[in-house]
Amino acid sequence: MKHKANNGLAGARRYPRNWKWGVLFICPWIIGFLTLQLYPLLQSLFFSFTDFSILSDGKWIGIKNYVDLFRKDRYFGKSFLLTVKYALMTVPMKLVFALFIAMLLNMKIKGINLFRTVYYLPSIMGGSVAVSILWKFMFMKEGIINNVLSKVGIPAVNWLGMPDTALVTISLLVVWQFGSSMVLFLAGLKNVPQDLYEAASVDGASKVRQFFSITLPMISPIIFFNFMMQTINALQEFTAVSVITNGGPNHGTYLMGLKIYEDAFSSLKMGYASATSWILFLVILALTLLVFKSSDAWVYYADEGGSKK
Repeated sequence: MKHKANNGLAGARRYPRNWKWGVLFICPWIIGFLTLQLYPLLQSLFFSFTDFSILSDGKWIGIKNYVDLFRKDRYFGKSFLLTVKYALMTVPMKLVFALFIAMLLNMKIKGINLFRTVYYLPSIMGGSVAVSILWKFMFMKEGIINNVLSKVGIPAVNWLGMPDTALVTISLLVVWQFGSSMVLFLAGLKNVPQDLYEAASVDGASKVRQFFSITLPMISPIIFFNFMMQTINALQEFTAVSVITNGGPNHGTYLMGLKIYEDAFSSLKMGYASATSWILFLVILALTLLVFKSSDAWVYYADEGGSKK
């Protein structure tokens, strides 16, 4: 009986008596999640089934907003395809450039900490409106870039006046903001065991072979994280297209983020904008689940001895 009583007492002590303090400490996060994330999310879902406007109460219209998006909205399909094209351009370029700079900054040279700080600055300033305005002035037809090109005999390019070049110009601004990805890559590179490179060198492996057989597999979790975060950010891009081109020319940079904003605050169709945002949310969710599922085949975790999640 005494033995059983002791077991029962041990089981009761499995949970600390001051668990209420833990709940108290986590309450700010719970309150913030419920009021600032979950409630707006559910509210926007409800609005997507109404004709809600800022100036009037909405009435229930069912899936009409979703039907109109696919059947009547002539800009929805173009905006969605442009957003996908924009993500396909910016994400690979940003990751490759960030990894390249991280490998350079991983070298042991004098003053390397200063270079790391300088290369990180674009990530701090790049998302601001001021830098977007500066970028716009740089790539104007009479801007600094064309002035430099004219000095070497290259004719001026209408960077912001043609749909294809305008989208590329905005993509370059986003690629320039590679600092956060670079810092993560740099941290991953520093954690790669040096004895792996030494063993590969003894076996006669070239630097290129070492990069693809050692470096990339060892930093694949960082690649996975950066790829997911940068893809989500690219699909939600708003500031650059709003400030630099405002969706033009000829709706050549009319991304989904800008479309949602104009539907909501220019056309005052909050319900319609909510439906658009939910379609974008579902696309991001599906893409995230797909990448997570595929990560079993290409993401290597050293502590688990293989490509497992």
